[in-house]
Amino acid sequence: MTLATLSEVLQPALKGGYAVPGLVCLGWEDMRAYVMAAQAERAPVILQAGPSCREHTPLPVLGKMFRHLAEDVDVPVVAHLDHGYTMEDCEAALEAGFTSLMFDGSRKPLEDNVKETRAVADLAHSAGISAEGEIGFVGYSGGEDSAGTDPAEAALFARETGVDAMAISVGNVHLQQDHEGGLDEARIRAIEAATDVPLVIHGGSGVPHDQRLALAQGSTICKFNIGTELRMAFGDALRSAVNKDAERFDRVQILKETHDPVMEAARLAIRSTGASGRV
Repeated sequence: MTLATLSEVLQPALKGGYAVPGLVCLGWEDMRAYVMAAQAERAPVILQAGPSCREHTPLPVLGKMFRHLAEDVDVPVVAHLDHGYTMEDCEAALEAGFTSLMFDGSRKPLEDNVKETRAVADLAHSAGISAEGEIGFVGYSGGEDSAGTDPAEAALFARETGVDAMAISVGNVHLQQDHEGGLDEARIRAIEAATDVPLVIHGGSGVPHDQRLALAQGSTICKFNIGTELRMAFGDALRSAVNKDAERFDRVQILKETHDPVMEAARLAIRSTGASGRV
């Protein structure tokens, strides 16, 4: 088994000048394609179960799926809870065999975010796994606006919570379908100067690939969460498979045709973080 904690893949990335992709999972077809892509690229990978994934499939089932996939490859695979909003979410993920817990208190006042993230980090570390927190708020394309991370608050947050990775808001947004714009590199450098905790970019699909790679190689950003561009690849492949034969109804046969396109999209995402060939 190559199951790993978040810290076990991010610390080598921090030292080696690359980032590890956190690939957002929604079901068996995509998570299997992601692991096969990581194996082909000889790269570590983080399988992420966010709120919409957990609404569809219970955490105990997801934990078993992630661990089963990790058994079939020889590259590091992290089973990561993404956007756990409560201690109960995090406790349930721990019981389900996850190796990394992300507590999202970014909508809370700073004092509450620090206190609650610290409790989750303590829970994770007592079990020998890792914890991620978020300071500043990463908004949503067409939805809630972002609140940029203050470097001084980031330093306090990292110091007081003891997290293994820190998600920051530096121009990134969730659910962005294009690569327009980019990240605020001046803010990133100010945060880097204030803390040495590995940094995380949520909404990585919206970051131009050249900037993604440059920051992976030349900053302390060690994890890019990538979901939307992979969901778009899945949707395109599924639509093509369904439309190709209006008489076909077997879901297994239809879904098989999503594997290769999603795997190729995941391989491109892995390469864009500089993680290929790192195992």
